[in-house]
Amino acid sequence: MPLASASARLAADAPNYVVAIDAGHHALVGDEGPHEGGEDRGPAPFEFVLSGLAACTAATLRMYMQRKAWPAATVGVEVSLHADHDGTQYIRRSVSVDGPLVDAQRARLAEICEKTPVTLFIKRGTRIDTTLRVS
Repeated sequence: MPLASASARLAADAPNYVVAIDAGHHALVGDEGPHEGGEDRGPAPFEFVLSGLAACTAATLRMYMQRKAWPAATVGVEVSLHADHDGTQYIRRSVSVDGPLVDAQRARLAEICEKTPVTLFIKRGTRIDTTLRVS
């Protein structure tokens, strides 16, 4: 049984890269920006990946703070994809926590950021088994 699932369908008559996506029971739309030949009707694939990392980071920090019965705080996460001059890609993540926390709590949250499920998934990489069916 899968831990999570998603599917995408690009109809033959769809405008260039407009993709209908089902993520769990949520219907989404993906696309590329105009610079890639799309119409920008939805996030591009890397934006979905980055969104997952940002959402997981924020939710994991909230869960941790709740379990520790720490004061409520607003959590903000910004992530962006970059490339070094040699083409090596990396993600920059900036996390803000606005609330009445002491320095030791903030330091612990910084440690937790590196242990979120999606962070670990991205850092470790994963095998992809692909099956192609042509009708």
